[in-house]
Amino acid sequence: MKKNFFSTKAGIITAGTMIGIIAALLQYFGNPKNMGFCIACFERDIAGSLGLHRADIVQYIRPEIVGIMLGALLISLIKGEFKPRGGSSTVIRFFLGVFAMIGALVFLGCPWRAFIRLAGGDWNAILGILGLIAGVGIGSYFIKQGYSLGRSHTQSRPAGYVLPVFMLFLFALLVINFPKLFNSVTGPGSMKAPFIISIIAGLMVGGLAQRSRFCTMGSIRDIILVKDFHLILGVAAFTLSVLVMNMLLGQFNAGFENQPIAHNMHIWNFLGMMLSGFAFALSGGCPGRQLVLSGEGDTDAGIFVMGMIVGAGFTHNFAMASSPSGIGQFGMWGTIIGLVFTFAIAITMTQKRKSA
Repeated sequence: MKKNFFSTKAGIITAGTMIGIIAALLQYFGNPKNMGFCIACFERDIAGSLGLHRADIVQYIRPEIVGIMLGALLISLIKGEFKPRGGSSTVIRFFLGVFAMIGALVFLGCPWRAFIRLAGGDWNAILGILGLIAGVGIGSYFIKQGYSLGRSHTQSRPAGYVLPVFMLFLFALLVINFPKLFNSVTGPGSMKAPFIISIIAGLMVGGLAQRSRFCTMGSIRDIILVKDFHLILGVAAFTLSVLVMNMLLGQFNAGFENQPIAHNMHIWNFLGMMLSGFAFALSGGCPGRQLVLSGEGDTDAGIFVMGMIVGAGFTHNFAMASSPSGIGQFGMWGTIIGLVFTFAIAITMTQKRKSA
């Protein structure tokens, strides 16, 4: 059987480098600065376009999200890796997605964007990355103690197609400019690369991530649990390639102040991403990885994705989302409640497995 190149060290470095180059180019072609790819922010924009929140500056069906899932679907079908499965604590996974989104929008970015922000010179991202490491570290502790959401089970093929088809439907609405969609005319939601470039970029990243198992959260978890540095090579290559491209394209601006779509309330940058990292660890993947798993037929990952989209609506409707001026009115409470929830899930699901 022919070995998968992207499973090797050279392969994961290649995948991370290519994803980073694509991210930087998407910014160059029109996506928001330091946001070539941000799974959380882009899912938030999709939620807004569907009317789940009414923050009119962040409403747009982002083709990159559609492309990542469909790219993973296509490659998994070609390689015979499309395996519908699910049924592992689905309600818990949904709410882990909700709280992961709350944490990400308090920080203003997912783990992918945290490293993109760092490579753009936004030093506020350092606090977010430290928070991510802390959250994944806490989750890894519980995994060591026996935490589990239970086993997933084989499901019918149609079940695995539902979420990718839904994403394809959203893309069709964008292409025909369906009149009931909400679309930003100002702000980050209005900043976008041409949709043809965006969908191609998404398809490429989805395929690369599916073959390489690229995952920011997983890279930290693997180091903590088994001293495996394979995935972190991809994340390092991703960050370095974004940095180099930013320097070449004049997109690098170092400092804490006046960074695009960022704030410098450092405690909440740390705690927001700690909440997200904890939720990602408990659910088995960062938001990008969850999109890829959904494309492979994992309905549990699909539930997490839908939790994040719904969570984006809650975050904006209940004034928890941050802005460049700082965290939202109730962002502090959303983060605290999220940490209480994730600790409660980690403790109770660990005890459940121990007593089994």
